[in-house]
Amino acid sequence: MRFDLPMLCMVTDRRRCKGRRLEDVVDAAVGGGVGMVQLREKDLPAADLHALGLRLRDVVGDRALLFVNDRVDVALACGADGVQLGERGLPIGAARRVAGDRLLIGRSVHSAAGAAAAARAGADLITLGTIFATASHPGEPTGGLALVRDAAAACGAPVLGIGGIDAANAGSAIASGADGVAVISAICGNDDPGRAAADMLGAMRAAMPAAAAATPRDGGDTAARRI
Repeated sequence: MRFDLPMLCMVTDRRRCKGRRLEDVVDAAVGGGVGMVQLREKDLPAADLHALGLRLRDVVGDRALLFVNDRVDVALACGADGVQLGERGLPIGAARRVAGDRLLIGRSVHSAAGAAAAARAGADLITLGTIFATASHPGEPTGGLALVRDAAAACGAPVLGIGGIDAANAGSAIASGADGVAVISAICGNDDPGRAAADMLGAMRAAMPAAAAATPRDGGDTAARRI
């Protein structure tokens, strides 16, 4: 499995969809350019999460990658492409033993050191935050673009910035070394998820020349680290 860079990831939150079905919002967002959907509905029991995962698998098809947050079992059962592990979640090696080569493994981290450790442990993808202030985690410390630069320099795995990212600042994250961004409100809560995704992806692509001129990181250039 591979993804093209820059990667735009939509992290789901059905409560922010303004009364719309999550499946419809995901469909529009993927149509607008989202390349990865992370199913992150922490309050759902396994059976309901599995059922939702199956529906999103049908919606996404082969247009984008589908990851499930934390639950390796649910990710495997619904035919997802990957699992996203929290920084204090299941060790990457343990997840790999369970999933084998059937799942890509992402790790969420909050520091350059965490990013480097995740890469050494074999993570296929690293989600880094919090970059900017966000309504999802009010008062949480933010690392800003310096955090992106430090983490990008510290590891060879693809890095997605998360936290307060929208079309206005997504390009700056890419120019600072991120390989993509992950967003919640900027797409889930937008009146036009497809247009929101397209605008953000356009801003990210426009920033790629600046990113290409940045210092290569330990794992080599960006193109060589595509999954």
